[in-house]
Amino acid sequence: MNEYDLDILRLHTQGFCCAQIVVQMALEMQGAENPGLIRAMSGLCVGFSSARGACGALTGAACLIAYYAGKGTADEQAHDRLPLMLTELADWFEEYATERFGGMACSAIVPYGKPDASICGGLVSECFGRAMTILVENGFDPSSDVHE
Repeated sequence: MNEYDLDILRLHTQGFCCAQIVVQMALEMQGAENPGLIRAMSGLCVGFSSARGACGALTGAACLIAYYAGKGTADEQAHDRLPLMLTELADWFEEYATERFGGMACSAIVPYGKPDASICGGLVSECFGRAMTILVENGFDPSSDVHE
């Protein structure tokens, strides 16, 4: 068990999916709430509603990185390292998931693309941890308000 597992379990029992949990955990680290963002994240649940789609823990982690480094207003610019950070995440996940499950799609990871807490919880934890590591290594402070 790692430092994220209890939060993941709590959010899962509240009915949130993998992609929502990844972003909600980051918001909680900031002491922030953004129900609209969490609702939007539900579009990525369960391979974005197709078991053939990419794992929601991965797409949620990509959104988490972009939450910190992406363009959010007309006056902002995306961080120049955003594409590299997303590539690092995707390359890591492809190797991780392919080695363990034979692919990156929901259906490769869990039978019939049906979420399984014993598998998905670990993936959410790994993806959240990897996204946090990538952010910190690129000079972001995940506990600060990205909109300051």
